[in-house]
Amino acid sequence: MPIPRSAVLTAVFLVMAVVLALPGGAAAREDPVKELRAAASKARSELKKATEKMEKRKKDLASSQDRLRDTLKDLAKAEADLHRIREPLARLANMSYQQPGAAGSMSIFGGGDAGEALRATADITHIANGQQTLVKQADELQRRRQRLASTAQDLQSRNAVEQTKLQQEIDALKKRSAELTAQLSGKLKKLEADRERRLLAKCDRSGAANAKNFPNGLIPDRYLCPLPQKGEQLRADAAIAFYKLNAAYKRRFGRDMCVTDSYRSLPDQQRVYAQRPGFAAVPGTSNHGKGQALDLCGGVENASTAQFNWLEANSKKYGWFHPAWAYSNPYEPWHWEFGSESES
Repeated sequence: MPIPRSAVLTAVFLVMAVVLALPGGAAAREDPVKELRAAASKARSELKKATEKMEKRKKDLASSQDRLRDTLKDLAKAEADLHRIREPLARLANMSYQQPGAAGSMSIFGGGDAGEALRATADITHIANGQQTLVKQADELQRRRQRLASTAQDLQSRNAVEQTKLQQEIDALKKRSAELTAQLSGKLKKLEADRERRLLAKCDRSGAANAKNFPNGLIPDRYLCPLPQKGEQLRADAAIAFYKLNAAYKRRFGRDMCVTDSYRSLPDQQRVYAQRPGFAAVPGTSNHGKGQALDLCGGVENASTAQFNWLEANSKKYGWFHPAWAYSNPYEPWHWEFGSESES
């Protein structure tokens, strides 16, 4: 009995779902660079929001500090005004005691001269009115001073709390920034390690021996290994040594080595020779054709740069060297080879 077409399609879909769900399935194989980029974007967004929050708290605190300074200025002015009014107030009070006819307005009913009594009463009334005005002013100044002092004290307390919170936010922000940096650096290191593992997995070490059996510039691609730099390749043993050299260089300078040329096929050698006859190697004799030479850039192409000096000091640890002829005839600081001078 034939199996219905719908049942076959259902089975296919189920198998695909299981495969995609497996750790090695397509759904699980995400681009590690894309994942790193997403993590960096998320970290950047988180720090940006936290920074904006911290900056707002800074502005609020600065505004509150400005208000506190203005309040303290007003308080100082109120205290100065209050101090100035105390002297005339005391003088008026003293005059009221020294004024003749201190009996006040009732002295008009006494046995003295009526005119004198009236004058005395007017003087005392004038003094009393002046004193009352000054007392009222002093009272208002005193209340204003108390309000300003209370506001200043409240602002000082609040600002002290805000300053503490701000410092806590700054410390938390620094800590989180350091944590995120460490996490992203860890992801990058893992990514670099994964890249090296992938390159090594693609590079068959036994290919080096097979590559040596072929004429210069005629080595099949299957016996060459790709470099981290797109489009570049070398003989297996040279490539594996370069992976390690490149990793050390990246730890020092923060980026991959800059490569302008690596393995050069015979047609490519002929093209270069046609451009520079007498300077480029005769086609079929170049170490580029053996898959064990590189032309470098990114600073290495100029002698005495930090990059060139670093390579001179460290390249031999990884099996690479700058040949003696490249120092003078012709002068090529960018040209580096794998192996030894005797193999050149």
